[in-house]
Amino acid sequence: MAPPRPNPGILDIAPYIPGEGGSEKGGRQIKLSSNETPLGASPAAIEAFRSAAASLARYPDGSASALRQAIAEVHGLDPSRIICGAGSDEILNLLAQAYIGEGTEGILTEHGFLVYPIAILTNGGTPVVAAETDLRTDVDAILAKVTEKTRIVFIANPNNPTGTYISNAEVRRLRAGLPEDVLLVLDGAYAEYVHEGDYDAGKELVEETDNTVMTRTFSKIYGLAALRIGWAYCPPQVADVLNRIRGPFNVSSQAIAAGSAAVRDIAHTQKAIAHNDKWLPWLTGELRKLGLKVTPSVANFLLVHFPQSTGSTTGRISAEAVDAALKQQGIFVRRVASYGLPDALRVTVGTEDENRAVIAALTEILSSSGREVQPDE
Repeated sequence: MAPPRPNPGILDIAPYIPGEGGSEKGGRQIKLSSNETPLGASPAAIEAFRSAAASLARYPDGSASALRQAIAEVHGLDPSRIICGAGSDEILNLLAQAYIGEGTEGILTEHGFLVYPIAILTNGGTPVVAAETDLRTDVDAILAKVTEKTRIVFIANPNNPTGTYISNAEVRRLRAGLPEDVLLVLDGAYAEYVHEGDYDAGKELVEETDNTVMTRTFSKIYGLAALRIGWAYCPPQVADVLNRIRGPFNVSSQAIAAGSAAVRDIAHTQKAIAHNDKWLPWLTGELRKLGLKVTPSVANFLLVHFPQSTGSTTGRISAEAVDAALKQQGIFVRRVASYGLPDALRVTVGTEDENRAVIAALTEILSSSGREVQPDE
């Protein structure tokens, strides 16, 4: 007898592989592989989580009303347009479930978040990849890929794993160039870290159009990755669609309580932003002093390039070799070969001690490899 057959597209999915950590091993463990905040969760969020433990026998509020209200108050949004989920990953998958089907297409960028093609393939669609320019979303390349089969366009802004962004003007040009029946999804997982004056996470565009969605997460700056909380700000009709297909209790009571406290703890969020503002440029500068190319980032991580060895006497060392050497010292960063960047590593901004440790380790690794260390131009 033949075994059960999965739906079309499922076996084409490459499973998502998270950033590595070494918690099960002894010795020093520095995890800079998953873009988690080095400051941890807000004390208020931790206390709210503990208090919610008293009601474990009760189902959570199916509409996550308290969390939606907290998000709305802090960001100046209409709570009726907010959908909460188990991480922004669930929201992205719900959007694909609602608008992608067999014979349709979803567009993503060349080095876009790996959940996008997974969501498209899971729902029978075809992922279409638009080239980037200098590791940055290229609006014209996206528009050139649009066909009558296109149903959704995913862009991460800022993008993971490159750390680059496109301006509000470019996002609006993209929206204007897309057909009205194509949903534009603006994934703002790292939006809180961006200070550039020409950047906008998408709130106004969502409110001005019927075909734009903004997604956000509590897994990064808010330090609640373990609780899996994400949310989307949607046009009313899209919110209605997502409410029809999401799980009736898809956000736990503990997540609702902790998320509500975390988003309202503005002082803790500002502390996390200030930390990143100090150490992101420091790391960038120190890496460049080692002769490494670093893609400018507006997020809480850096994409660092290590050209493959050509077998010559230049002493170049590969990203794979550097990653292995860092692991030997208990430092875990992110290989991004699955993103089409085999010669790069993504490094999260950590604590002061962690940042200094990774620079010291890289200095030692590059020196011992015989690689000539010269400041990057």
